[in-house]
Amino acid sequence: MPGVVITASHNPGNYNGLKFCQPGAAPIGDDTGLREIRALAEAGLPPSRKTGSVTAIDLKNDYVDHVIAVTSAGSIGPLTVAIDGGNGMAGAVLPAVFDRIDARMLPLFLEPDGTFPNHPADPLRPENLVDLTNLVRTAHPDLGVAFDGDADRAFFVDDLAVPLPGSTTTAIIAEWFLQRNPGEPIVHNLICSKAVPEIVSAAGGVPVRTKVGHSYIKQVMAESGAIFGGEHSGHYYFRDNYRADSGIMAMLVLMRVLSDAGVTLSALRGRYEPYAQSGEINFVVADVVASGAAVAEAFSGAEQDRLDGLTVDFGDRWFNVRPSNTEPVLRLNVEAPDRASVDELVGTVAAIIEEQA
Repeated sequence: MPGVVITASHNPGNYNGLKFCQPGAAPIGDDTGLREIRALAEAGLPPSRKTGSVTAIDLKNDYVDHVIAVTSAGSIGPLTVAIDGGNGMAGAVLPAVFDRIDARMLPLFLEPDGTFPNHPADPLRPENLVDLTNLVRTAHPDLGVAFDGDADRAFFVDDLAVPLPGSTTTAIIAEWFLQRNPGEPIVHNLICSKAVPEIVSAAGGVPVRTKVGHSYIKQVMAESGAIFGGEHSGHYYFRDNYRADSGIMAMLVLMRVLSDAGVTLSALRGRYEPYAQSGEINFVVADVVASGAAVAEAFSGAEQDRLDGLTVDFGDRWFNVRPSNTEPVLRLNVEAPDRASVDELVGTVAAIIEEQA
C-alpha cells in the first residue's frame, strides 16, 4: 500500500514535511506525481468526508531483524563505534541494533527530541560534527557516525576524526556488495567522484550514473535492478531495503568492512580517494539560467553533458554546476588530480558565475 512519512529530515524543529511513496516503497517525486499532489493542495479541495482508523504497530524488532539480515551484521567483530544521533530518530533504534551485534556503542544525543537541544540534526554541516569528532579524538573508537534527523543519511569519520566524503563511503560499500554479488549494477549520482565508477568497474560491477536526488536514484535502481546506490550527500540505498536509503544499514556495512579488513579506516580509505574534491560550493545569483549559460559558453570547447545542470569534463578534471530546486542558487562541485588544480578550477568557474550575480 502507499505510505507517508512525516519528517523534517535534517531541517530545524520548526519545519515539517511529507515524504510520499507508492506501493513497494516506489518514490513519488516531481516527475512521478508530486506536481499533481501540489496542484491538488493548491486547489483548496474540501476535506474528505471519509473517516479512517488508527492502528499502532511496534515494528522495531522486525526492523532490527531486517537491517541485520540485509547487511550480514551478525559477523561484525568487537568494534567500538562513536555515534551522534543528533536527538533524531536513530536513537529510537540503535540500542536495539547494538544489542544484536558484537560491537560497543559510545552514544551521543540518542534521546529523540524535536527541539534539537545540542545541535541541528544536519551532519552535512561541519559545525554539527564537532561533538562527534571530539569524542573520536578522546575515546579512540574504530569509527564515528553522525545521523540526520530521520536517520536516512549517515556521515562517517575515521579513527583519526577525519570525515569521509560520501563518494568514499559509496565506493567502499559498493565494492563490499560486488564481492558478494559480482556483475551487479551500482547507481551513483553525477556529483560522486570518478573513483566510484572506476572502483565499481574494477570490482566487476556496472556503474550507472544518474541525477542527484532520492526519487531519481530509487527510480533508476528499479529500472536497472541495482543492488546498491550512493550519493555524495550521505544517502545510501539498498535493493533489499525496497531501494530505500538507510543510514543504519550503511553504518553496519562499513562496520562489516572494517571487521573483515582488520585495519583502521584511516589506513583503508586511501585507495578509494585518488582525487581531490571541492565539496559543494553555493553561489547566490540573480538568474540561475543565465549564470549556467554563461558557464557553458565559457567552456564550449570542452566535453559537456546536461544530465543534471551542466557537467564539463576535461578528462583529468571535471566540474558540475546545477541550480537548486528551491533557491536562487547555483551549486558547484569540482574534482581534479590534486588540491591546487581543484582550487584553480573553482576560481575560474566562480569568477564566471560571480560576474552574473
